[in-house]
Amino acid sequence: MALETVKEKQISRRMPLTGLVNIANNGIVPLTLIFCWWYLSSSGIFPPILMPPLTKIWTAFTKNLTNGLLIKDLISSLSIVLQGYIGGSLLGLTAGILMGIFPRVKRLFDPVLNGLRQIPPLAWIPLLILWFGIGDASKVILIVTGSFFPVLLNTVNGITGVPQGLLEFAKLYKIKKRDILFRIYLPGALSSIFVGLRLGASTAWMSIVAAEMIAATAGVGYRINDARNLMQSDVVIVYMILIGCIGGIMDFVIKAIARYVLKWQRA
Repeated sequence: MALETVKEKQISRRMPLTGLVNIANNGIVPLTLIFCWWYLSSSGIFPPILMPPLTKIWTAFTKNLTNGLLIKDLISSLSIVLQGYIGGSLLGLTAGILMGIFPRVKRLFDPVLNGLRQIPPLAWIPLLILWFGIGDASKVILIVTGSFFPVLLNTVNGITGVPQGLLEFAKLYKIKKRDILFRIYLPGALSSIFVGLRLGASTAWMSIVAAEMIAATAGVGYRINDARNLMQSDVVIVYMILIGCIGGIMDFVIKAIARYVLKWQRA
């Protein structure tokens, strides 16, 4: 009992130290980048219009936050991303399940989908603008296209990667097809599906920023392009940091959901 108490005390002392070490390790690169930016911007090596000081970037952030532009642009972009991402993910999941379970469906659609997959999302923008204008509809469809293929491919890989022994066992005991889908195929493919959802979210977020830079009247991408035209590099950097932070938050949320859903695998 005494030895166990000593070990517990040692572990409790190490835990705060381990946390501090992890924080220090994670903060080394960001702090180094901030220091390099501060040095280069304050030394005069680059003109302020190209590399604005950190104080100017902070001022631009607080200004756009207090006047409501930043929140307005963020809500505009996220609302469109959410619509397109949900639609593209549902389509990709449904098509992936069908193509993964039924080889005939895969042989029928795989050549066309594989060809369309090679077209980058940016290449669709001119055609979508011609068809649907510069409103939200064209952007939603662009995001549906961008998020569809990552979810589709990973769902197909997950479904086809289910061990054949489980399927033979299900057929042997004449398990219903619905139960095979929800108790064998989907649980076995969930890890791969979540990878597709993460990639789809990243593609969706990048697609909306690119689309707004080309044709939009609001949004994160529009504000970056407008600031570029006005030579406001501090505003450009603020919105670039915002894009990275929002993308990281989206990825973190999906990973957290995946850990919760897949906790039975670890158990």
